[in-house]
Amino acid sequence: MSTYDAIDVHTHVVPRDFPPYRGLRAGVRWPSMVEGQPCHRHVMLDGAVYRTVSHQCWDTEVRSADMERMGLGMQVLSPMPELLSYWLEGDDGQALARYINESIATLVQAAPRRFAGLGTVPLQDVECAIEELDILLHQFGLAGVELGSNVQGVPIGDARFLPFFQAAERWGAAVFVHALRPCGMERLVGPPVLEQALAFPGEVGLAAASMITGGTLAACPDLRIAFSHGGGTLGLLVPRLRHAWKSFPMLTQAIALDPLDAVRRMYYDTLVYDEATLGYLLATFGAERLLLGSDYPFAIMDADPVARLTALPEPVREAVRHHNARRWLYGTSMPAAATHSLQNPQDGDAP
Repeated sequence: MSTYDAIDVHTHVVPRDFPPYRGLRAGVRWPSMVEGQPCHRHVMLDGAVYRTVSHQCWDTEVRSADMERMGLGMQVLSPMPELLSYWLEGDDGQALARYINESIATLVQAAPRRFAGLGTVPLQDVECAIEELDILLHQFGLAGVELGSNVQGVPIGDARFLPFFQAAERWGAAVFVHALRPCGMERLVGPPVLEQALAFPGEVGLAAASMITGGTLAACPDLRIAFSHGGGTLGLLVPRLRHAWKSFPMLTQAIALDPLDAVRRMYYDTLVYDEATLGYLLATFGAERLLLGSDYPFAIMDADPVARLTALPEPVREAVRHHNARRWLYGTSMPAAATHSLQNPQDGDAP
């Protein structure tokens, strides 16, 4: 049985199946699943394969065995980002979100000491999104929500989404932001996989910056929000933004918070694949703001994220391994029962 305490906040799930579309519209881009090679299934959109995924995406026993090999005590489960499905109408989006949230809650319930869950909401319809957030938190017991970096091209820091973030703050939800349909794709030269390698960081950096420049972070001082991929380019953008904030009165008036103070209110995962870059993030954001992340189980994942922390001083290493994640997920601390179980998992919760 595992005695590891490391918490991986950046892992994804895909349900083994999707229900048929039951809405009232024709030609809706609704996901489905078909069988692939052994232990794999194809996620279908518009009659074409969007991605082939393995049983790691829905099988908790397989995930638990992988966690043991990776030295992890807990994973935070969030949907494969494309499943956020912001292109759907609000009611259809909520119907799909409900199914995904129920699926994630089922995975968490199968091994509650090994998994925490982040659901999804139809952020394209803010009222529906708030309603679904209420349900996934208070009925399904999930810890929070995953959001895309933009909603059909509108960055999450736009004022139209403020009521949602106010609800998330009020209810103590953990928020995790992942790159989705990044800007600048027309400037990439090379294979499509460069979207993940080169476009994701810029997209996440701009999304995080929009929370500052749009005023959301100032309006929601207790919001617990984390950004994937180390915050993308944000660490390099903040000195420039801060200099401009000091230099241009229009920015000083428009942005209520010192940008450096603002970025140190948010959280960021460690998924930067490089120890020197990780050191820069620690210096820029602060050791109490970094969370362990791997992008399990996809091909671009960091296969040994815990090892990247080896050279850090012990207090910093322990903060990044698990203390910060507990504070982000649960507020001041992880519930006592869950804290105890990370050290002493019960039979049936570990492989």
